[in-house]
Amino acid sequence: MCNACVIENVKATMLSRRSLFQGAAMAGAASVASGLVSARPALAEASGRVIDLTHAYDGSFPTFDGNPGIIMEPNVVFSESGYQLLELTIFEHTGTHIDAPLHFSEDGASVDELDPQRLMCPLCVVDISAKAAEDANAMVEAEDIEAWISANGDIPAGACVAMHSGWAAKVGMEEYRNTPEGAFAFPGFSTSATDMLAEMDVACIGVDTLSLDPGNSADFAVHYSWLPGGRYGIENLKNLDQMPATGATVFVGAPTHKRGTGGPARVLAVV
Repeated sequence: MCNACVIENVKATMLSRRSLFQGAAMAGAASVASGLVSARPALAEASGRVIDLTHAYDGSFPTFDGNPGIIMEPNVVFSESGYQLLELTIFEHTGTHIDAPLHFSEDGASVDELDPQRLMCPLCVVDISAKAAEDANAMVEAEDIEAWISANGDIPAGACVAMHSGWAAKVGMEEYRNTPEGAFAFPGFSTSATDMLAEMDVACIGVDTLSLDPGNSADFAVHYSWLPGGRYGIENLKNLDQMPATGATVFVGAPTHKRGTGGPARVLAVV
């Protein structure tokens, strides 16, 4: 998401969270370096089936601000030159894309600075599709994380925790973004959940919606607490309904333009 007007008085609270969880992230990184954190699941343990979690997109793909996220113009035409290429104007936060720490901080890591070791992650899928069917602004709450852990075991350090709300099926419909009255409405994470995940040294959170925060958020609390702590997010994922709750490995093809606040990504899961 981008081009958001944010309430100023939430910043002090979010900065306090930032300091707390930057410390947690540094402790987690030190554990990795010392070999204390369990290794990620080996690919050899999976069947090798690859599932694409990425939407193909064009200028009609829904965006947070409602403007086309990509503009494509012919630059070289095959009939004239024997080859062809397009000139692209791309806005970073469009399609399936990454939110880097720099997106919601002045001095956070840019997308090209993300640690490659945090781009290959055990995938944990939290299914809230039942409550999202009842409430368009449903959230992954702390109790959803606790229930996931009770059913599946601990969430490993360096994991990607993804919300499956069923919203990916709505791409191409107005309700992917809005209510009939034009108000933002889509599921997201709550800070009760993301604060817990930060303490676990989770690398990233992912959603099958336009934003890490729910559509009715007035302060973008998750963006302000999660990203400046050194973690990243992935928005507009698809095919999470095809993923097991645990046992898959996700590969995040992050863009590498310098000082980028994020950008379109190819996200693949191996099951």
